[in-house]
Amino acid sequence: MEKRPLSLSQPVTYLIKVPGHLDASVLDWGGAMTLVAKFDEDGLPITLLTGLLDQAALQGILRRLYAMGSPLISVSCVKDDASQDSESDK
Repeated sequence: MEKRPLSLSQPVTYLIKVPGHLDASVLDWGGAMTLVAKFDEDGLPITLLTGLLDQAALQGILRRLYAMGSPLISVSCVKDDASQDSESDK
């Protein structure tokens, strides 16, 4: 499988992990992110945010979390959907 390098405009799936349980109804995400409230291995509440975003949208989500005072546990690029799509077209 050939991987294309990331670019600023290429959307990819990101996984953002923050402490605590965020309420999706309070956070107007505009449908860009899926929120899942869980507990980590130590039993602490966390929220996983997953969505297909380009770099500008990712920055917007991170700024919104910062404005809310929510620290980040991690931000990961979990899937390059554009590369996957081009491979399945072959």
